[in-house]
Amino acid sequence: MTIDVARARLRFPTLAHKTYLNSGSYGLLAVDVKAAFERYLSERIERGSDWAGWTQQCEAVRSRVARLLQARTEEIAVTASASAGINALASALRFDEGRDKVLVSNFEFPTSGQIWHAQELRGARISHVEEDASGYIPVHHFERAIDERTKIVVITHVCYRNGAKLDVAEISRLAHRRGALVILDCFQSAGAEAVDVRKLGVDFAVGGMFKYLLGTAGIGYLYARQDLIETLTPTVSGWFAQANPYAMDIFHNEPAHDATRFQAGTPPVPNCYAATAGLDIVLEYGIDTIEAHIRALTRRCMNRLLEDGFQLATPLEDTKRGPSIAIRSANESALVQKLAERNIVTTARDGNLRAMFHFYNNDDDVDQLMEALRANRDLTR
Repeated sequence: MTIDVARARLRFPTLAHKTYLNSGSYGLLAVDVKAAFERYLSERIERGSDWAGWTQQCEAVRSRVARLLQARTEEIAVTASASAGINALASALRFDEGRDKVLVSNFEFPTSGQIWHAQELRGARISHVEEDASGYIPVHHFERAIDERTKIVVITHVCYRNGAKLDVAEISRLAHRRGALVILDCFQSAGAEAVDVRKLGVDFAVGGMFKYLLGTAGIGYLYARQDLIETLTPTVSGWFAQANPYAMDIFHNEPAHDATRFQAGTPPVPNCYAATAGLDIVLEYGIDTIEAHIRALTRRCMNRLLEDGFQLATPLEDTKRGPSIAIRSANESALVQKLAERNIVTTARDGNLRAMFHFYNNDDDVDQLMEALRANRDLTR
C-alpha cells in the first residue's frame, strides 16, 4: 500500500503556503484535529459538563495508543506530558537493595536527564552512556556500562539532536540479562515508524501527542509492562490514578490496578479530543505504510545532500536513523531564518539544521530544501 500524498496534503492547510519540515518539533494541524477541538467546544457549550463523555475520550486515547504500540489498553496511562510519565515512574522506584544506578544515554532529551538527575536526592546514582567518535552510541557502550547495580536504563529511540536511532531491542536484552529495567522515550519515532514494545522488549515507554502523532501539546502517554504495574506505587499521583476516581476518598491512596495508577489529576479533556483525532489519522494510513514513505523520501533527500557536498550528522545506515535528517551548519540559527524567509519551516539543535519528515511531505519539499541550502551554502559546513 502507498499513500496518496497529494490527497493527504489537503488535510493540512499549512502546506498550501509552507514547506513544512518540522514534524519532529511540532506536527502540522490537520483539519480533522481542528474539527475535534471545535467539537469539544460545541459540546461544552451544549452540555456544560460531561464527565462520562470526557472519561470516554480519555479511554479512546488509551486504546489507540495501545494499538499504535502493540500493547494492551490496560498498559497505557494518559499523562500531561512525557515528563509527567517519567516523573510518575521515577517516583515509584526505590534506589536501594543494591540497585541504585540509573544509566542515561547521552541521546536523551534534556527533560529526561533532568528528571533522573533529580532522583539523586532520593539516593539514585546517575551514569551516562557516551557517544563514540562518530557521534553514535553503539551497543557495546551499553554492554560495558550496565552492571548488577543498574536499576533502570534510560534510552531514547531516535535522538532529537541528530536523528540517530539506537538498537533498542539489543540494549533491552542486555539490560534484562543483568536484571535492569528499561524505559524508552519514543517521542521522536512514534507516528513516523513502527514502535512495537513487545519486539523492542522495553518495560516502559513514554511520548507525547504533538509531533508525529499530530495531536496537540499538554497530553502524553506512558506504557508500563503489565506484570510490573502492581509492583510499583507512584508517589506522584492524583484522583485519576485511583482504582475508583469517583470514590472521593481523602483518607486512603488506592492506586488503580492497571497503568492508570501512573496518571494524576483531571485528564486534559480538550487535548484528548485532539489526540484521538491525530491518532486516528496515523492509524488510518497505517504505521508501516507511513514508515515506508518516510524512509524512501529521507533516503532520496540524504543521497542528494551528500551528492551536493553537504555534511550530515545523521547516520547513513537505515537501521541507525529515524525520520529526521540533521545537516551540519556553520550558523544553524541564521540558516533556519534564511529558510523561513523562503517559507521553509525547520529547526536547529546542536549545530545542525533539522529537516523532519512526515507522510505529508513529498519530493517537491525536498527540491525546495535543496534549492534553499544551495543558496545559503555559506551557512553550512
